[in-house]
Amino acid sequence: MNPIKKIYCRTYQTVLRLALPFLPYRKPEMLDGVSALVPLFKKKNIRRVLLVTDKSIRGFGLTAPLEEALKKGHIYCAVYDKTVANPTTENVEEARTKYLAGGCQAIIGFGGGSSIDCAKAVGARIAKPRQSLAQMEGILKVHRRLPLLIAIPTTAGTGSETTLAAVITDSETRHKYPINDFPLIPRYAVLDPEVTRSLPPQLTATTGMDALTHAVEAYIGRSTTGETRADAIRAVQLIFENIFDAYEDGGNMTARRNMLRAAYLAGSAFTKSYVGYVHAVAHSLGGKYNVPHGLANAVLLPYVLEAYGKTAHRKLHDLAVAIGISSRTEIDWSGASKFIQAVREMQKRLGIPEKLRGIQAKDIPELARTAEREGNPLYPVPKLMDAKELEAFCYAVME
Repeated sequence: MNPIKKIYCRTYQTVLRLALPFLPYRKPEMLDGVSALVPLFKKKNIRRVLLVTDKSIRGFGLTAPLEEALKKGHIYCAVYDKTVANPTTENVEEARTKYLAGGCQAIIGFGGGSSIDCAKAVGARIAKPRQSLAQMEGILKVHRRLPLLIAIPTTAGTGSETTLAAVITDSETRHKYPINDFPLIPRYAVLDPEVTRSLPPQLTATTGMDALTHAVEAYIGRSTTGETRADAIRAVQLIFENIFDAYEDGGNMTARRNMLRAAYLAGSAFTKSYVGYVHAVAHSLGGKYNVPHGLANAVLLPYVLEAYGKTAHRKLHDLAVAIGISSRTEIDWSGASKFIQAVREMQKRLGIPEKLRGIQAKDIPELARTAEREGNPLYPVPKLMDAKELEAFCYAVME
């Protein structure tokens, strides 16, 4: 990266870091189970709600207890269940139409990050009906209160229930719009391990590593606070302690609960401290080839950590110490290497590939430019990289 652009990026990031104490970050209020929603809605005089989910989750019957509880509570529930893995502008507009037609007053995002992101974007379009999602791309461009937004995650990975971010893919161009603003943080979150019980092992693996990526990128970045570092470290510890149990025994509710907690903490960490180039490249690949976000993050993570080199060694060593595979007296380079190796071993044990199918060499320059536009100047990464340097990650994971 040329020196002038590097100065610009670091100055931009410094201003954001200095502003952190004055920005309206908040954590959603936690609710115990879907049954808590009916009393909440009645207290707030809400009689009509929109449920945003996907066909698989509804087909598995996961939303049935919620729909039944709402019906018994005489609360009308419009359902939009066409959300796709990387939610599109078309998804958002279809769900928004249902919200308006049903005279709804609140939105429930029920599912993984895709459904929750879609619900957030619907709320943004309701709050700002004259602006497109493209016009809201970036940071602090929503700045209006959304309808009451509730998140019920069915995967322990995205942390979307805690974040101010939503990522929506343009249905025509396949460009991904990262939208970041405080009103997108859900007001309430329901962390219920029962809704994750039927999550297939492979999704347990990729979403768990998605949470790990959030925690690691938040921790090693340059805009951390004492709170975000503590949340990130605890998330990493919980993931290493529980992901294999959740993967190998989906009925282990203790492991499931701990993974949900890890995802929540990781989401809280990166909401304030942001992520890095793993996410930037993953979003680019997901937009072009519809690669599931968790899978892309899981595959990219060790490659990007290695590329950061000595700029990330000390903090990666901290994480190695936190999970008990290194001592504080060990040199940073050695501890960092052990942590990256532990990530690779996690990939292997969880059956996650080292490469991604379908990447075309002719697309890589544009994929890298897209990732560079997302990452710079926003992400406070340990080491700044330009589009040419980001191309290396696309080639590294290309099968």
